[in-house]
Amino acid sequence: MANGLKMYHLQLLPVISGNVGFPSFLNGIPIVRDVLMREQIDVVHGHFSTSVTMTMVMMTAKALGVKTVITEHTLFPFGSLETVHLNKLCKWYLKDVDAAIGVSHACKDNFVLRAKIDPNICFTIPNAVDTSKFHPNPSLRYPLNKIIIVFVARLTARKGVDFLIDIIPEVLNKCPNAHFIIGGDGDKTPLLKELVKKYGYENSVELVGALKQDDVPKVLQRGHIFLNTSLTESFCLSMLEAASCGLLVVSTDVGGIPEVLPAGVAYLAKPDAPSLSKQLFRAM
Repeated sequence: MANGLKMYHLQLLPVISGNVGFPSFLNGIPIVRDVLMREQIDVVHGHFSTSVTMTMVMMTAKALGVKTVITEHTLFPFGSLETVHLNKLCKWYLKDVDAAIGVSHACKDNFVLRAKIDPNICFTIPNAVDTSKFHPNPSLRYPLNKIIIVFVARLTARKGVDFLIDIIPEVLNKCPNAHFIIGGDGDKTPLLKELVKKYGYENSVELVGALKQDDVPKVLQRGHIFLNTSLTESFCLSMLEAASCGLLVVSTDVGGIPEVLPAGVAYLAKPDAPSLSKQLFRAM
């Protein structure tokens, strides 16, 4: 226990294939039931509608008559076979929750439609940022006499990393004093490394790799502009963290992103390279 928080480690063997988890109802529910009864739990708050552990705990709580709340953080599409299956499951195990939360209005609307939750018990509560950790520190900005553009995200297709492949050469050709810092790791990392090597951008593009949570503010504080190229986002907390560190934000206008920051702090673009480049030059 620390600061009034008690944590239980459920020593259960997960059954996983690729990105799919199998709910361990038979060996998990008795343990969860014991915890809920021993601690005399009044409310169970689950996060992320596809969490296997959350599903197991929420169903156990409802069987015991405990109040339940679910917070959704992600937008899901409707057309693919995987999401059709997932949405049917959500309607099954979330049909009797007492309240639901979306981190943006777009997230709330998506969640209500997907899980068929009563909109009268679904609320919008945006994400927040710890300003004691995320605050401006211009002394960290280097190299000097450069316009520093920071990108921090998982380097995957969903985060729009392919747009970076087009944006970086265009920006550096027109603005030699630009400098990119790219934090994160993923299956698109080799493409960025190939880009840097092909054009000789070793002095203009920093690939800092995966970041520990405590190191993210230090990377953001180095920049002038934060670039977000996501193809879908329900909120995009990294934009809020960047703005809290004093950066101007350039981002795609997808999902709940337009709700996060006012126009003077964020320049929004369509999810394509030309539109992002145009807004990036405007910000520079």
